[in-house]
Amino acid sequence: MAAKGLGMNRRLTAIVEREGDGYVALCPEVDVASQGGTVSEARDNLEEALTAFFETASEEELSRRLRNEVYVTHVEVAVG
Repeated sequence: MAAKGLGMNRRLTAIVEREGDGYVALCPEVDVASQGGTVSEARDNLEEALTAFFETASEEELSRRLRNEVYVTHVEVAVG
């Protein structure tokens, strides 16, 4: 991983789901979440939260929390 401040971009996963009257966005690679009134707002707020996380997290916290492989897929199961 590049040193802090070198401007490296990383593609991360954003899972957005409705919760009550708004939406919650979660990045499972680092377990950071945010919320917003719309899907777009929740996603934008997650980007801000992730930027703040990567700017302030220690190398120890990054190595402890950062997951390099996260897969999003579908499964089909019988219900009821």
